[in-house]
Amino acid sequence: MRKTAALTLLIVTALWTVGLDDAPTGPAAWGRLAALWSADLLLIQVVLMARIPWVERAYGQDTLARWHRWTGFASFLLLVAHVVLAVTAYGMRAPDPGMLWAYVAFAALILVVVTSVRRVRRRMRYESWHLLHLYAYLGVGLALPHMLLLGSDFRSPVARAYWWSLYAIAAGSVVVFRLGLPVWRTLRHRLTVDHVDPEGPGLVSVYLRGRRLDRLPVRAGQFFVWRFLDGRGGLRGHPFSLSGPPRSDSLRITVKVVGDGTSRVAALRPGTRVLIEGPYGRMTAAAYAGGPVTMLACGTGVTPLLALLWDLPYAHGRATLVYRTRHPHEVAFGKELEWLAEHRGVRLVPLVGPRAEPGSWLPAEYADYDDAQALRALAPDLAGHDVYVCGPDAWAASVFRAARAVGVPPARLHRERFGW
Repeated sequence: MRKTAALTLLIVTALWTVGLDDAPTGPAAWGRLAALWSADLLLIQVVLMARIPWVERAYGQDTLARWHRWTGFASFLLLVAHVVLAVTAYGMRAPDPGMLWAYVAFAALILVVVTSVRRVRRRMRYESWHLLHLYAYLGVGLALPHMLLLGSDFRSPVARAYWWSLYAIAAGSVVVFRLGLPVWRTLRHRLTVDHVDPEGPGLVSVYLRGRRLDRLPVRAGQFFVWRFLDGRGGLRGHPFSLSGPPRSDSLRITVKVVGDGTSRVAALRPGTRVLIEGPYGRMTAAAYAGGPVTMLACGTGVTPLLALLWDLPYAHGRATLVYRTRHPHEVAFGKELEWLAEHRGVRLVPLVGPRAEPGSWLPAEYADYDDAQALRALAPDLAGHDVYVCGPDAWAASVFRAARAVGVPPARLHRERFGW
């Protein structure tokens, strides 16, 4: 994907070079190149998050999200450079219709970039951030009239063919995979809420029924973006993993009630219709190389790992679940875990209690261990296991570093980031 982006930037540069003979030079020319690079990266950014199934399977949505973020910031900085160079070259001349569209597009992109800064994003609800992030599409769409009306680089047939093709690919990807495919799957499978059960303090499981679910291409460990049509902000999407293996007539998700959106989920009534987008995620049995497996979960990160414990074809006694919570009552799915321990020999290792120290993934009883020593004690011979990790980003990153330190090969380390 990065090679593809580099190739498109080279093509854009070549087309800009050809057009230099018919356009102003100096700051104006460099400003045009910055704008073209910015537009190219912006369209690639749209494609990265269009959720094209084979692209998502190849790289994983967490990797695509990182590339999307980096590409977005690079595109915005190039756009700022274009504005500065254009003002240097032309001054603050009276705006024409193309410039008015450009101003609106620039404002929309500023809003998206500001709300994408990590500190700002952490203070926002997911639903609000997601809604504001859609303004990126407005910025992309409104940039096109500016390019058509004022861009001398659109004059050659080759340049027009390139830019129209790139716009068509970006727009088509969004229409087909962000809109068309979710609508088709929703209509085909007709998921509805069957019932909601409490799993523990602040934790509920939602059981869903549908038709032809055996034809829904979902695997244990994956997640959907769910929209529950209960009449109260029903079009707001919530990313939740399956907490059980997918069945031919039912699915299950488990949700921690932490805000307005998740409290709505806890109050869902039977028969509520559901819109689905997905499935997404590569942390599935397809990544399993066979042999022993160790899973490390923190809090609600246990949900996709529980589904995998039901699904993976490990031998009896060859699976370990290390389950980190702060309080004993936060340990969920007790009966299911007991069944897996009895009938499939899953070794359960609870890690309960306050942190050993700030930033540690371990409880206080392991305060005298470093991360690698603790991992060796918790899961002997880990270097020969497939290792699945799910939990908050900082916690999971610490576990990943410890796993690498004890010699787990990168190909056997499996993790999907769910942070937004």
